[in-house]
Amino acid sequence: RFDDPQRQDVVIFRYPNDPSQFFIKRIIGLPGETVEISGGAVIITNENEPDGFALQEPYIVHTKDDDVTLTLGDTEYFVMGDNRRSSLDSRIWGALDEDFIIGRALVRLLPVRTLTLNPGSLESFLIE
Repeated sequence: RFDDPQRQDVVIFRYPNDPSQFFIKRIIGLPGETVEISGGAVIITNENEPDGFALQEPYIVHTKDDDVTLTLGDTEYFVMGDNRRSSLDSRIWGALDEDFIIGRALVRLLPVRTLTLNPGSLESFLIE
């Protein structure tokens, strides 16, 4: 891990309910924020945005109608998989403490034809 985790980073971490398993998910909420999910929309509330803002997620194809609200502690993150219909993530088991985070995904190796640096970065989803 080189820097503090940031929103939209794809991170590798130990699953809090079974630390022998490793998961890879996208960071949605940062320490101290409130994450609210309603009808597939994700709203983040924090000190800079007390009225909240809608998270722009161009990488999401299928949403799931969840209703979740969670306020994160000083060392907690909210993580979600990009396949929202099938992901086991913070919507199910709650906040992820920073102690479980191993690092950030740096390279996608497979399939070989889609080899990429910094997989999951928003730049790869932007249309010019």
